Amino acid sequence: MRKNIGSIPVNKFGDEFNSGFTIERIDFEYLPYLGDWEQPERHDRHSFFLLEKGAVNMEIDFHRYEIHSPAVIYMHPDQVHRIISFEKVTVSAWAINDENLKPEYLKLLENITPASPISLNIETSALFSEAVSLCIKFAERKMDRLHHSLLKDHCNALVGLVISSHLDQSSSADKLSRLELVTKAFREILALHFIQLKRPTDYAKRLHLSTPYLNECVKNTTGHSVSYHIQQRVILEAKRLLYHSDHSLKEIAAALGYDDYPYFSRLFTKVAGMTPLAFRAKNLDQSKVYTVSPYTA
Repeated sequence: MRKNIGSIPVNKFGDEFNSGFTIERIDFEYLPYLGDWEQPERHDRHSFFLLEKGAVNMEIDFHRYEIHSPAVIYMHPDQVHRIISFEKVTVSAWAINDENLKPEYLKLLENITPASPISLNIETSALFSEAVSLCIKFAERKMDRLHHSLLKDHCNALVGLVISSHLDQSSSADKLSRLELVTKAFREILALHFIQLKRPTDYAKRLHLSTPYLNECVKNTTGHSVSYHIQQRVILEAKRLLYHSDHSLKEIAAALGYDDYPYFSRLFTKVAGMTPLAFRAKNLDQSKVYTVSPYTA
């Protein structure tokens, strides 16, 4: 059952020197009881996991994944996740905050969020494993005068490998059409400002476009209107808070930029197909398999 918690817990990665990044490789055997790992959480920075051996069953933003090695997983700090089960796993994990990420990498990570786990071929898996091993060695050499710089550079190199793997599965930037470029720019603004900006005209102004043209670009590229994507992003965050916290509907509405919480309740019901309280009641049992897809705009 869901724990009674005031807000979504944030897992703060171990960071002995307050460097802004961490890396480790861990071996796990099967555990019948996961304890706190079974509880939903967010991370305090961008987190990456290289599943080198075994399998993991986990849930990320109401979508359940059965992940088999070799695979790489990226989770944005906004995303809520929990582990359901794992067996005989070897996993390398590294995490890095915004300040230590290369600016171009930070922007690319925002573009691919939310990201599904990626299966790796043998060659790419070996490259990841070698890169992780080297980075761990740098992490252990704490007395090196350039320890922080070396670790930062190599953590960013690992992040670059993850981003490259995601980009290989999608169109490259130089092949994007005008419609796709506009849609990409809209998604970037939406990810950062969905609480403040609620109208298509707000986004059109930010992009120096007419509202009809922005809507045409987004609809032709994704099949859905600008309003649809705004509502889906807001309601995803509402679902996170309804399920993973004990905040009242009024508190959640206010946190998402709605002073009129009866209106927000009607919006939630329209988008989710059920009332906020019905959604919260339906999802109390964490062992249930969720069928709600994550926001993919």
